[in-house]
Amino acid sequence: MKTRIITAVVAIAILLPILIFSNTPALPLAMALCSAIAVFEMLSCIGLKKAYALTVPLYIYALGFPFLIRYSESMELVRQTFSVICLVTALYFFAILTFSHGKYKLADIGICFFTVFYILAGFNSIMVLRDYELGGKYVYLTVFLGAWITDTFAYFCGMLFGRGGKHKLIPDVSPKKTVEGSIGGIVFCIIGMVVFGLIINQISNDLHANYLFLIIGGLLASIVSQVGDLCMSVIKRTYGIKDYGKLFPGHGGMLDRFDSVIAVSIVLAAFCSFFNFFEVI
Repeated sequence: MKTRIITAVVAIAILLPILIFSNTPALPLAMALCSAIAVFEMLSCIGLKKAYALTVPLYIYALGFPFLIRYSESMELVRQTFSVICLVTALYFFAILTFSHGKYKLADIGICFFTVFYILAGFNSIMVLRDYELGGKYVYLTVFLGAWITDTFAYFCGMLFGRGGKHKLIPDVSPKKTVEGSIGGIVFCIIGMVVFGLIINQISNDLHANYLFLIIGGLLASIVSQVGDLCMSVIKRTYGIKDYGKLFPGHGGMLDRFDSVIAVSIVLAAFCSFFNFFEVI
């Protein structure tokens, strides 16, 4: 526990300046590094980290997309580029699989393609939300709030109300998670989003929080946060590893720490494409 707390404090100390200066190259640089490390961890898990014909293009995507989002002329160009790269990479992977003479397994290639682009979509969705026209400098913070409030209070509510583990959530995937913890995470995530809206109302002169959408967003974020965590646990169990890495002592790797963030960012980016957490006064 002591190691986990120290690591969390150090991580927050590094993260805060990046968030404060998120309108500078600091944020795309951080997202690029996080994406590249997460891609490396996933490739290591699958056993393809030395398949350089596959991995090199993926690292280029991971390092390049956050800067494309920040400095491109329009989001439409970003969407088109991402779509084209997904299609071209799919064909490229099929070609490698075909001409590798059985060196690579179809299942591994498929999981590689799906998970890596899922990771890229997650970290890059944070960039999309940060550069969102209406209140982006606040909206993207809901990703971290939704994921980490859920994770924290699911743990404590599970410890407090789920003692004895009578109501396991999905024991085959994550034996320690309980229904009580899951519900607690959802409740406190919604409360956290509402409190965040109240704070923004006090510090912003031109924006007003839409509490209905914040409540819905909090509900979605918390559910998806837990699903994202469980999905990454399924992959770890499939490949027989405990953690994706050792980057964060006591927490594991980048994917162990940001598995929920990746899932939440994708869903909130989609949600905010139709509904706004904040309105102009």
